Order: sequence, then C-alpha cells, then structure tokens
Amino acid sequence: MNAPLVQMNGIKKSFGRVQALKGVDFEVGRNEIVGLLGDNGAGKSTLIKILVGYYRPDEGEIYFEGRKIAFRSPWESRQLGIETVYQDLALVNLMPLWRNFFLGREIVKKIGPFRFIERNKMKQISMEALKEIGIFVRNPEETVAFMSGGERQAVAIARAIHFGAKLLILDEPTAALSVGETRKVLEHILEAKRRGISVIFITHNIYHVYEVADRLVLLERGEKIGDYKKKDITPQHIMDVIAAAAGVK
Repeated sequence: MNAPLVQMNGIKKSFGRVQALKGVDFEVGRNEIVGLLGDNGAGKSTLIKILVGYYRPDEGEIYFEGRKIAFRSPWESRQLGIETVYQDLALVNLMPLWRNFFLGREIVKKIGPFRFIERNKMKQISMEALKEIGIFVRNPEETVAFMSGGERQAVAIARAIHFGAKLLILDEPTAALSVGETRKVLEHILEAKRRGISVIFITHNIYHVYEVADRLVLLERGEKIGDYKKKDITPQHIMDVIAAAAGVK
C-alpha cells in the first residue's frame, strides 16, 4: 500500500503558555483534496506553517512521500513540490502578471559575464499556463493590482501547476469573491486534482469546500475533532460537530 503524500503524527506546538496544537494527526493522500476546517484559533494555520517549514513543531513527526522530513524554511518545502497560496496570494500588486508568475523563478540567459531576464519567453509561458486552466488574460503586462480577486487566484493556482507542485495549499481561496468568481476558483482546484496534484483547502466556508473535497478534517482549539470522507457527512453535520466542540448551543 502506498504511503500518503503527507503524514503528520502527534504534532504539538506552543507559543508561550498558549498550546496551539495538542498532538494533531493529519494526512493527505495522493491526488486527494482535503478540506481543513475550523474557527479562528482552531490551529489550521499553525498546522500548515509547520508542514511547510515556517514553524518547527515542539513534538511530532512529518513525512512527505513516505520520507521523514524536517523543513527549515518554506523555501525547502517549495523545492520538494509544496506550493502555498496564502490569502495575500504572494503576488506583488505593482508588478505585471508575467513578473508575478515567475517571481523567484525568473528565466535568465547568460551572455559572457552578463545575465539577462528573458522577458518575452516568460510572458508567453505565463499566458499559455493560464490558458491551459481556462483563463484568458488580456495582456501579460497587466498590473496585478487591476485584476479581480478570482483572476489573482487563477494566477497563483496556474503558477503552482506549471512549476510542478505535488501539493497545493490554499488558504481561504474563496474569501471575498463573488459567486461567479468562487465557481471559477473551485473549477481551478478540481483541475489541479485532474493533473495529479493533491490539495489542502483551508476555509471557514463549509459549503465551498464541500463541493470539491474528498475528505474533511475538523480542528478546534488545537485538537482534531473530526476526519470524514465527504460521502459520510453533510455540511449541517460538520457545522454541528464544530459548534458542539466550541460549546455553542
């Protein structure tokens, strides 16, 4: 039996007197979309930041593709194929689309002692990558600040797909989007799965993640309170479990 793509065992993390994670087990299968749900302070962001190397766990073990890992920085996790799209999208508003697409991965040509950025090649590749997931951008020189929230999400997701991500982590990807843009972003997430990429979808919106997830993991106050296949649970049941764990009547 193949090992999960990601396996986190007994993860604990404290910040001073605050115990953010209390021995959480979490895994993501290969080519699986996992919804990670919970209220503010549940531990979702802390768990993901430990996975990508932003934080080090106080206790616990992490395996990626069956190999024990201990990332020292997000750069190291990115090198192994873990791409994270945070709410701010890691895009630079004043830069054009093509520069954002290749941010930190610029194609450079050396001529003697000089290095030149291959602008035209990067413009062409970024447009083609977006087109492949059904996004038609007017101009690669378009400044990201003038793009809609859905278009910005599309750039971030297409970038992850193009650069060979094995795991795509999306932090509240549908927050503040219109109904139409939300639908498009959910389609891009399913396209990532069709291309063999596993996805962690972090959100407060149960109905959005329920549409695309294969499995749903619920956190509350640093503990895992549920791990369900979608076919075994309804959105209302998920809300009831979270409310009960939070002591809401």
